Amino acid sequence: MAESDSAPSPPVAAAPLSSSKEENVTPVSAKIAELNESRSELLTRIQSLKQDLQSWRSKLDTQVKIYRDELSELKKSLNVEVEQLRSEFQELRTTLQQQQEDVTANLRNLGLQDVSGDAKEVPNTMAKVKEEPVTPRHESPVKEENKPSDS
Repeated sequence: MAESDSAPSPPVAAAPLSSSKEENVTPVSAKIAELNESRSELLTRIQSLKQDLQSWRSKLDTQVKIYRDELSELKKSLNVEVEQLRSEFQELRTTLQQQQEDVTANLRNLGLQDVSGDAKEVPNTMAKVKEEPVTPRHESPVKEENKPSDS
C-alpha cells in the first residue's frame, strides 16, 4: 500500500501547479489591461503636449512677428532722425563756412588780414584784433593830476 500512496502523490503535486497557473494568468491579464490603460493615458498626454507645443509655437511666432515689426518701425524712425540730424549739421556747416567767409572778407576789407593768409588763420587774427583794444594805453601821469576831482 505504500506504493499506492506514493502513486497518488504526483497528481496532487500537479494539481497545485495548475491552480497557480490560473492565478498567474489572472494577474497577467489584469496587468495587460493596466498597461493598456496606462498606454492610453500616456498617448492622451502626449497628444495634449503636442497641442500645447503647437499652440506655444504659434504664440511665439506671433510675438516674434510683432517684435520684428516694432523693430522695423523703430529702425525707420531712427533712420529718419539720423537723416534730419545730418541735414541740420550740413546746414550748420554751410552757415559756419559762410560766416567764416564773411569774417575773412570783412577783415580783408579792413586790411587786418594778410592776403596770403588762409581761412584757418582767421581765428588767430581775430584773437589778435580782440586783444589790441583791451591793451591799456599809457597816459601821462600829468593828465591824471590835472583832472578836476569830483569831491
